[in-house]
Amino acid sequence: MMKVCRSITEAAHIGVGISGQEGTQAVLASDYSFAQFRYLQRLLLVHGRWSYFRMCNFLCYFFYKNFAFTLVHFWYGFFCGFSAQTVYDQWFITLFNIVYTSLPVLSMGLFDQDVNDHNSLRYPSLYKPGQQNLLFNKRQFFLCTLQGMGTSFLLFFIPYGAFSVMVKEDGSHFSDQQAFAVTIATSLVIVVSVQIGLDTHYWTAVNHLFIWGSLTVYFVILFAMQSNGIFGIFPSNFPFIGTARNCLQEKSVWLVILLTTVVCVVPGLAVSFLRVDLFPTLTDKVCHLQQSRKRQGPQERSLRRVRRTSSRRSAYAFSHQQGYGELITSGKNMRTSAVSSARSPERTLHSTKWIENMLKRKNEVSCISESTGAPESSNRAIQTP
Repeated sequence: MMKVCRSITEAAHIGVGISGQEGTQAVLASDYSFAQFRYLQRLLLVHGRWSYFRMCNFLCYFFYKNFAFTLVHFWYGFFCGFSAQTVYDQWFITLFNIVYTSLPVLSMGLFDQDVNDHNSLRYPSLYKPGQQNLLFNKRQFFLCTLQGMGTSFLLFFIPYGAFSVMVKEDGSHFSDQQAFAVTIATSLVIVVSVQIGLDTHYWTAVNHLFIWGSLTVYFVILFAMQSNGIFGIFPSNFPFIGTARNCLQEKSVWLVILLTTVVCVVPGLAVSFLRVDLFPTLTDKVCHLQQSRKRQGPQERSLRRVRRTSSRRSAYAFSHQQGYGELITSGKNMRTSAVSSARSPERTLHSTKWIENMLKRKNEVSCISESTGAPESSNRAIQTP
């Protein structure tokens, strides 16, 4: 039996073992193990679903950014005779997947989540897309490829068309290939950074650090590798001397980068908005419900914290004899101000009469108690010798 459980665990995609009296062979052969069977619900509906969601988004974005990065060379081949010349700097090609875009996609694969754990347990049907393989399949791969091809087309031809009619502030033309390469590379890094920001559902401090930090590192490395100092040390390895400084100081270049970024991002954003609005899935509905509850949360908490504005307090006293309990529980005040007595003499007389009647009643009760107590004391005196 142990060998069968172990073989089943090893043959499964993800093996889950429960440590119990049967032994630990299945636990040692499994990927996840826990002590009680009830933990399986959270493992599947929360962590399992999050893992599938993150992996699918990771793969979709990874294919998108690499198609957008690589296919620019395909469009450039029509203008360079399909030679071995690259449109980018060789150092940009080396550092693009290693430094510039590696950490943002890593943070997405580790921390992203569309629905929190409470709603994941509350709506078990959210687990069905993983069973039906809906988040990443051939259709999703084709859509990622199509989006990457469109982005690469826009990344190349928008700067190409702008550089053909654009001039510098001194009247000279942008006719060098190095300035063209720096513009496309900068637009590419900004576009893929904005796109991963739009694809991120759950923002953390690590996401902000990796995305905006990668952009900062890109510009730091760009200006460092194309500076005069690095060219003086390695003249044959860094041929783009002063290109970033001369190119990015022109306002028209930044307008081209801004136009390229907007045109590349807006179509995908519009398609996502229309899909969620016209054909919402169960995940989209739960996400909308979660966001609406998050907005209403602070208002509900503020309403619960509203305190009583009245400063009136009540106190109660208990005694074996009749006292001022009726006066305390009635809510009437024994003290009357001169102003209130002057304005309403009838009310003052009524309140004083009420107090006098209550005092008389108290005296009568005390007299009755004394009269009943006297015979008892005399009987006791008679009985004692």
